[in-house]
Amino acid sequence: MCENILEYETVSLDDENNALVIIDQTLLPNKIEILSLTEQKDMWNAIYLLQVRGAPAIGVAAAIAVYLAAKQIKASTYGEFYKQFTEAKIYLSKARPTAVNLFWALDRMEKVITENSEKSVDEIKILLKNEAKKIKNEDIDICKKIGEHGLTLIKDGDGILTHCNAGQLATAKYGTALSPIHLGRERGCRFKVFACETRPLLQGARLTAFELYSNGIDVTLICDNMASHVMKSGRIQAIFVGCDRVAANGDVCNKIGTSGVAILAKHYDIPFYVCAPTSTIDLNTPTGDEIHIEERPSAEITEMWFKQPITPKDVKTYNPAFDITDNKLITAIITEHGIIRAPFFENLRESRKKI
Repeated sequence: MCENILEYETVSLDDENNALVIIDQTLLPNKIEILSLTEQKDMWNAIYLLQVRGAPAIGVAAAIAVYLAAKQIKASTYGEFYKQFTEAKIYLSKARPTAVNLFWALDRMEKVITENSEKSVDEIKILLKNEAKKIKNEDIDICKKIGEHGLTLIKDGDGILTHCNAGQLATAKYGTALSPIHLGRERGCRFKVFACETRPLLQGARLTAFELYSNGIDVTLICDNMASHVMKSGRIQAIFVGCDRVAANGDVCNKIGTSGVAILAKHYDIPFYVCAPTSTIDLNTPTGDEIHIEERPSAEITEMWFKQPITPKDVKTYNPAFDITDNKLITAIITEHGIIRAPFFENLRESRKKI
């Protein structure tokens, strides 16, 4: 049994040392290294380079990072403080274009300032710290509730397929798509999990398989193109995935390959569940067509994980990090408030009202 990665906090605040503390997930599973980041450029890079990743964890990291930026501002007037805070917020917002939680968390931190303009700068800084802590604690509670709802959809012994990593490494605790599995294990359930390796960064192989195996869960790693065979063989009773953004119509943006898994699930009549905090629902984005798809460097698929390049030199590559799963392929979206089914446009709006 390898070291249990769940014993470490994915993301935290070290206020005494003015640091954002994260697990460097680019080194997993071969090395567990804890980074203590004190420079804004390093926090930006941590989000961009996926040293911290997963929509909820990115939101928590962004809240802590922008608080630490605000803490260092030397302005004495509200106007100058707000101006410098806005600059820090805009800078951090450019680290990742897809995960809506990044913008949601930064907007929520800004709201603390705009709603307390009558207070002193020092008082506002304290409120910002409290809000960052609150965002993290809420994420823990939200993920546990998602897990509780997800557990009602599966039974002991079920085979579950998951894509990418939507476990504790993607959140403050428990995870989203893996939360039912972690909670189930605590209660004696013996699920059989199949984890797709997940291109382009192999987050299923490096992170999901590591996280589940180290926590004593029966996990089998498969290549992405093996999903159809595993489903057809009758080994899968349910599919759980996370997501980075849910459009207003229920289209879902998640790691590349998710839409293919959903198409296969529809063909084999296997329920396909998306686990997502309500904060991931973006009612300002009508459909998945409006979501910007991030493209990653070609080296991530040609040489990053190998001793030498595996492709001809200068061969063209196309490396999108995400794809869009059509709402018609989704059985249900599981949030902290419950299980949302079609019609998604109306029901997602009702769910957002509960925030």
